[in-house]
Amino acid sequence: MKHALLGIVSLLTLITPIKAESIEAVDVIKKAINANYYAGNSVRTTVDMDIYDNQGRKRVRRLTMLRSNLGLNDGTQKYYVYFRKPSDVKKMVFMAWKNVGRDDDRWLYLPALDLVKRIAASDERTSFVGSHFYYEDVSGREVTEDKHSLVKETDAHYVIKSMPMEPNKVEFSYYVNWVDKKTFLPMKVEYYDGNNKTYRTYEVKTVKTIDTYPTAVDVQMENSQTGGKTILHYSNIKYKLNLPKSIFTERYLRKPARRYLK
Repeated sequence: MKHALLGIVSLLTLITPIKAESIEAVDVIKKAINANYYAGNSVRTTVDMDIYDNQGRKRVRRLTMLRSNLGLNDGTQKYYVYFRKPSDVKKMVFMAWKNVGRDDDRWLYLPALDLVKRIAASDERTSFVGSHFYYEDVSGREVTEDKHSLVKETDAHYVIKSMPMEPNKVEFSYYVNWVDKKTFLPMKVEYYDGNNKTYRTYEVKTVKTIDTYPTAVDVQMENSQTGGKTILHYSNIKYKLNLPKSIFTERYLRKPARRYLK
């Protein structure tokens, strides 16, 4: 009888799949942030922005974005965004310093007024230059700002639910992130309001490998409450640039470093 039981146990071992080691949700989000915002330590890219209102009318923006991790491994980053067209936003500059453990610093230079405007932390989840993206979307959220849980796994994605640690500072109740298992790029993000309804949806439409880095080159943000959407197309992407720290200072808001914007 004992031998028979051992035989049954051995048989069950062969036919019962062994569950793979589980992955922590916070580790998935860390990898997603790294893949989406930190690839190559630095980058220059041209961004074409098409903004559609709830009636389908389109406005366009073209800009050049520079990003540098400054050779640090603590999450610190700096962004410099120079607007090229149309004429009403030409020469406008947005700059962000992504800080660790405290609010980010953000500036907007308005050439028509020759005015440098500081963007308060309370405004980080407001429209980025009239688009359906928010200022915070440009540089992203810190992993510690939300509590993350693994909802499910599909063949292609980790599905992560993230709830804000300080809900009074944000307009969403939670968001759900579909993270690609191979590239760890976030392929879709749905933001939910207090009524448990989706009101903003981010989607990656096209991914290309550039300088060995999987890169989202066509993305979309849609707002189902107000209507309309913004589509971004990234081109002329170049990683691993030697960008001087001086570019990311208030001095260069009024006098852009054109050499690095070409």
